[in-house]
Amino acid sequence: MALQENRNEAVKSHAEDISLIHPPSLEKIRLRAYEIHLERGGFPGHELDDWLLAEFELQHAAPPKAQKFPVTGRTE
Repeated sequence: MALQENRNEAVKSHAEDISLIHPPSLEKIRLRAYEIHLERGGFPGHELDDWLLAEFELQHAAPPKAQKFPVTGRTE
């Protein structure tokens, strides 16, 4: 069980490293900033705040593939 936990931590750490190497695209940031803008009620005046929050959220989110596929122990 400890081996599997160590493996899961290693995969999680690797996924975080990858997200730092490949920052989110400008298009993804733009779309998330627009979502934040709408969630706030669509009022103007917070464009920079929306952009920076979107960029932060996307940079610190685990990649979708890493969330979908859990690491399982191999039986040989």
